[in-house]
Amino acid sequence: MLYESTRGKTEPVTSAQAIKMGIAPDGGLFVPDKPGQITKERMLKMAGAPYPQLAQAILELFLTDFSTPEITSCVTSAYNKDKFDAPAIAPVTKLGPGLFILELWHGPTCAFKDFALQILPHLFTRAVVKTGGTEKIAILVATSGDTGKAALEGFKDVPGTKTIVFYPAQGVSEVQKHQMITQEGGNVHVVAVRGNFDQAQQGVKEIFGNVNLTEEVRRCGYYFSSANSINWGRLLPQIIYYFFAYLDLLAKGELMAGEEINFVVPTGNFGNILAAFYARQIGLPVHRLILAANKNNVLTDFIRTGVYDRNRAFFKTLSPSMDILVSSNLERLLFACTGRDSEKITAWMEELEVKGRYRVDPAAYAKISELFWSDYADDIKTMLVIRDTYRNYGYLVDTHTAVGKYVLDCYLQITGDHHKTVITSTASPFKFNQSVVQAIWGKAATRQKSEFALLEFLSQKTGLPIPPGLKDLNAKPVRHTLTINPEGISWTVRKILCQS
Repeated sequence: MLYESTRGKTEPVTSAQAIKMGIAPDGGLFVPDKPGQITKERMLKMAGAPYPQLAQAILELFLTDFSTPEITSCVTSAYNKDKFDAPAIAPVTKLGPGLFILELWHGPTCAFKDFALQILPHLFTRAVVKTGGTEKIAILVATSGDTGKAALEGFKDVPGTKTIVFYPAQGVSEVQKHQMITQEGGNVHVVAVRGNFDQAQQGVKEIFGNVNLTEEVRRCGYYFSSANSINWGRLLPQIIYYFFAYLDLLAKGELMAGEEINFVVPTGNFGNILAAFYARQIGLPVHRLILAANKNNVLTDFIRTGVYDRNRAFFKTLSPSMDILVSSNLERLLFACTGRDSEKITAWMEELEVKGRYRVDPAAYAKISELFWSDYADDIKTMLVIRDTYRNYGYLVDTHTAVGKYVLDCYLQITGDHHKTVITSTASPFKFNQSVVQAIWGKAATRQKSEFALLEFLSQKTGLPIPPGLKDLNAKPVRHTLTINPEGISWTVRKILCQS
């Protein structure tokens, strides 16, 4: 299997080359040149399989230039009891009849990004060897909260790499911020940006297209790549947990073989739900993909109208990992829904760059609207869902998962669709404890308490343990203090790679 660019001006490459490069030289995103396939018979045989075994099977479909032992080594290094605090790795919890929660927050940073960013460093190091590279890899990351910490933890002290993470200075929670600024490792750098996530992401994307800077850092011994979901090596591992959820329910007798289900996915950059789309492409029986957005509802408007328009107010919400107006991964979906028409993709992306909006053609929109459905929740609705989910089910959800639950309730009310449904729970409720505590016990319970004190409060109230990745976080020394304006991103990268 080879990988081609969505913009059509880059020669197809191997998976190792795609992972090493991150983004295609023409500015497009790498996608497989043909889908793999998992048959119904094979799925039946894999029902109830441990997570590492399923990961091996999925990765072998897409990483055809990696040997079986190489993939096995990556999988066993990433998905084990030392990294994940749940034996199942991605446990599926039954919330009610036909309703399930896929818990994707049992990794070291308490967010779903761990599933990709625990294995990506191992894929990276092997990809560099396979492509005959001699440079060190400079991993550039723009984060809205979770990707940054997961990348820092995954790449910490990995030989031959240096990781630089940019985050919006006022756009992440205190817990998220402290996870990053206290990060240990001799090869990691964390930089706050005075602006929002889109500005940080745009600054990083511009670096990949900056030929002069690319050549300069190569002379300093570095090669740019990305750990954001624009990198196929970041997106690919997320396909696995959709299969795991389905096969787990099949093994438990909650599903019949071949029965279609729905997935609800809170998303901002479109990567998590795109992984579900690819899972469906290779054989997972999916009826509907329900996209949950917060008040920055650019994706909801797109699913409803076929018009992507980023020309709107940007809101800071209680679900900061979804505070995004430029959803980079949507480009991959458009490529699939236009029959791989790179000229259309290039034209639309140029319109987005110049005008801030584009409209897809009717044929592509028909395919999108047939599979996807979307709505959004503001902060008030998010808080009510956190409260009601705890009262009705005795189950804690974070602010992002609550958005998903609200949107599912809207979907069921409007459509009457009663397919069994899995909500992807993308972060631990402890990670957004201030909102969770206030929603359930009222604003008075949070008064004069830091987010770190609220970790203890939430644990005492619920009897649930504080996740290891968050415990005693405020006692760790701050190691990263640099704050810059968005226009200083390139200069900062140059200084870190060529002068440090």
